[in-house]
Amino acid sequence: MSLLKKRRRSYNPWLLPPWLRKVRFYAKHICIPITVFHAIHTLFVPTTGDVLLLFFLALICWLLWTDLI
Repeated sequence: MSLLKKRRRSYNPWLLPPWLRKVRFYAKHICIPITVFHAIHTLFVPTTGDVLLLFFLALICWLLWTDLI
């Protein structure tokens, strides 16, 4: 059987350990305020590191809210 034909099982967050579910829950609810605060900070002091960090934070927020991680 080809590796491409194998289907990945669907994601079920209840199969994770309880401590990891709590970490994901709190990270999901904290990531947007942190990203907005950092975006405001980046508007006033835009450095390369701040822009990259803002992109990374926005990516993490998107991944958490779409349940990809």
